[in-house]
Amino acid sequence: DLIGMSNSELLTVEPLDLQFPFELKKQISCSLYLTNKTDNNVAFKVKTTNPKKYCVRPNTGVVLPRSTCEVLVTMQAQKEAPSDMQCKDKFLLQGVIASPGVSAKEVTPEMFSKEAGHLVEETKLRVTYVAPPRPPSPVHEGSEEGSSPRASVSDNGHGSEFSFQKFSVDKAEAQENPSEARALITKLTEEKQSAIQLNNRLQRELDMLRRESKKSQSGGIPFMYVLLVGLIGLILGYIMKRT
Repeated sequence: DLIGMSNSELLTVEPLDLQFPFELKKQISCSLYLTNKTDNNVAFKVKTTNPKKYCVRPNTGVVLPRSTCEVLVTMQAQKEAPSDMQCKDKFLLQGVIASPGVSAKEVTPEMFSKEAGHLVEETKLRVTYVAPPRPPSPVHEGSEEGSSPRASVSDNGHGSEFSFQKFSVDKAEAQENPSEARALITKLTEEKQSAIQLNNRLQRELDMLRRESKKSQSGGIPFMYVLLVGLIGLILGYIMKRT
């Protein structure tokens, strides 16, 4: 069972529950505060059931009388999260009364040996994972009452990573497609303008042929006139198809 702060005679430890705002691939730190309740120097030592996963600085030291010492516990970046977000890791804080002149460098493992007759106070600490703090949203609509909860980031951190990756892909595609569309529109516009210019030129030539036909007094239709009418029809059909 955990030794509560009220039962400790040498060191008061706060918190007894190390809470890490768990995020994948991110190093996370949590502080422990050790308060010496006595008029003596108290040496301490921190142990963990998973030493490769955590870095404790300092892991041994001396707390002066009626003072507080901070211990920083850092969890190394994790590649995967437990399915139930539960952590079974434990910490053990040991404290013993030290001589007045002892320094942190002079703290030895033998000082915490119960077999040697030393009175060792032990406080067990557990580790829990909590949801990481959510970054402030640039969109204020989601802060209104009654907004959809689907816009929030998932508690385990997967949601924010996926959203960012998805946003990056969509943004890249959006940068490529408009350039292709603009190039196609430019090409079609140029072709349409060329066809219109050709049509105008042929129309002028057609009008000229009509005038010459009236002057010639012949009742027949010149062959060139028929040819131009056919060409105009083809050009107009081409324009209508492309636009």
